[in-house]
Amino acid sequence: AMSKSAVKISSDLLSNPLCEQEPGFLEMVTAFDTAMKRMDSFNQEKVNMDKGDQAVLGFSSVFPSLNMAVKRREQTLQDYKRLQSKVEKYEEKERTGPVLAKLHQ
Repeated sequence: AMSKSAVKISSDLLSNPLCEQEPGFLEMVTAFDTAMKRMDSFNQEKVNMDKGDQAVLGFSSVFPSLNMAVKRREQTLQDYKRLQSKVEKYEEKERTGPVLAKLHQ
């Protein structure tokens, strides 16, 4: 929606009477319009990509470290859940010395 709005703004600027009077302004607005149309086209390609793996692959080409960061996050989340279940298990047990030591650890 943002890139569509930018394209609309650039189109409106091109139709402004100042563009006819000021060649420098027309040149800047034309360059801006071209850039906004390219940005919109790029955004539409990304939005139209299939969900799932293709979306991750598409963003991975733009942000190469994204896939590794997602994998590290998933691994960390699994580790956290595993340790959280251990903590819950020790919290349910009777509070003896060894259990408290393991819980603290």
